[in-house]
Amino acid sequence: MKNLFLWACCLFTNFSFAQDVSLALQKKPDITPAQLSAQWAKVNKSVNVSFASASKRFAQELPPAIQQNSIWTASAWKGEKVHTQLLVWAKTEVNNVTVSVSDLKGSSGSLIKKNAISTGFVQYVMTDEFRDGCGYRKPQNFDSSKVADIINVDLKSIQVKKNTTQPVWLSIKVPADCQPGIYSGIITVTADKKYMLNVNLNVVDKTLPPPSEWSYRLDFWQHPLAIARVHQLQPWSEAHFAMMRKYYTMLADAGQKIITTSIVNEPWGHQTYDDFPSLIKWTKKKNGEWIYDYSLFDKYVAFVMSCGIKKQINCYSMVPWKIAFTYYDEAEGKEVVFTQAIGTPAYNEFWKTMLTDFTAHLKQKGWFEITTIAMDERPMPAMQAVIKLLKSIDTGWKVSLAGDFHPEIEKDIFDYCVASRWKYPDDVLQSRKKQNKISTWYTCCAEKYPNAFTFSPPEEMVWMGWYTAATGMDGYLRWAFNSWPKAPLTDSRFTAWPAGDTFQVYPGALSSIRFEKIIEGIQDFEKIQLLRKEYQSRQQTAKLNKLEAALKTFEIKYLEVVGAEATVAQAKSLLNE
Repeated sequence: MKNLFLWACCLFTNFSFAQDVSLALQKKPDITPAQLSAQWAKVNKSVNVSFASASKRFAQELPPAIQQNSIWTASAWKGEKVHTQLLVWAKTEVNNVTVSVSDLKGSSGSLIKKNAISTGFVQYVMTDEFRDGCGYRKPQNFDSSKVADIINVDLKSIQVKKNTTQPVWLSIKVPADCQPGIYSGIITVTADKKYMLNVNLNVVDKTLPPPSEWSYRLDFWQHPLAIARVHQLQPWSEAHFAMMRKYYTMLADAGQKIITTSIVNEPWGHQTYDDFPSLIKWTKKKNGEWIYDYSLFDKYVAFVMSCGIKKQINCYSMVPWKIAFTYYDEAEGKEVVFTQAIGTPAYNEFWKTMLTDFTAHLKQKGWFEITTIAMDERPMPAMQAVIKLLKSIDTGWKVSLAGDFHPEIEKDIFDYCVASRWKYPDDVLQSRKKQNKISTWYTCCAEKYPNAFTFSPPEEMVWMGWYTAATGMDGYLRWAFNSWPKAPLTDSRFTAWPAGDTFQVYPGALSSIRFEKIIEGIQDFEKIQLLRKEYQSRQQTAKLNKLEAALKTFEIKYLEVVGAEATVAQAKSLLNE
């Protein structure tokens, strides 16, 4: 650890390491009511308004320890979304706080119109702590606190209570056809009076493609019945599909490539708060014939594609967490559960009939080439048996796997996602790229960092995009996009796993600091790929070497000492030169 610390100090000379290491290695002690009162007594004015870093979560009960600033200066590519926070903190109660924006005017007379600028009041939810990571937990056994995460763009005004801080998230989506140059505008915060804050945005003469064209393989698993539950809608009703569109369009705009489908009931053994039923109805006729109703599967897949997510269909799973496959048996007049072990003759016969029929159906729909049978953290012998069976049905079947790296089956996996503790051997990664295979990584309840829990430092999500580029991988997977606990708008904790582990956005299709930061990291990944190509084609070796040197600082082992915020800040300026 000592050598690692010295390395970090030498590399990042522009940062305060005492502060970074303190934040990374020490838990901030609880603050007593008397200490809180003393902190607020130091605030000079009754109401304060300032820009602040988008890389921090600000405590609701404390005045922010920042230098007040009424000017935000930023740089962006055409087509990029950039953001910051502004804060209102008050010693007295302030009712009806509002935020309004103006057009941003360029020096040549061009505009970034205000409809490209959004503001959202940041709201607080209960969170807990990592401690042991995975495993069932009781809330009373873990330190809990309120944390800033929800970005509520639907709120038009808010009350700022006495001795509290209210963050506001500000985003600018730069139009792809924007003229390069400096754009300026005004953000008006109305509280006890009007506060005018200035925005100066430098639009760089480079263009980021739209999310549909991003190369980054984002795979956030979707949970359709969670949406039905929180909105009190009949599952699979037209109202349910209409509500899902808001979420899935939001996910497509983040660059999502993959449709999560369940072809059996509860492929994850019902670890989630909501049911996860099969999209395919399995029926065994009285005469022993099997029939498979794909109508809901077809409707769902076509629907998600219409939202802009259409690169791949992952089917979960022939290897569920609990070997229990439900079907309707006409002879018995009830649902029956098949439990024979993977690889047995009975299992192979059970699946062979289904896979033969499913293969023909997918080919008829034109979906076979983009469909995979997906597996999640299952034992290797089980996976080997499934791969063998799949290839016996049709050699064109593709397999997705999220789990440990297994050299024994690597060549058989089209879409391979390894846990963060693994790295692909260089020769394997290059071979996979040549074969157009997908190689990604994931985090879950097991990793303290980097991660996307509600208590995770926001810049870790940006860091993950850089890490993907640094390692040569194609993207990132996370369980899950919207598998909510009981009351996610107030409490992000769950009966198992650290808070926020199962979702990145909130009911009402509300974004979060975490989700916006993940998108920022993906944008950085895309910019890195474009700059690499540009520097290589133009033989700008010095610039390329500088970028590659910065990427070498993105190692998981450095995070505990240096922290994501410092690492990202040091490297990020290279993208806008």
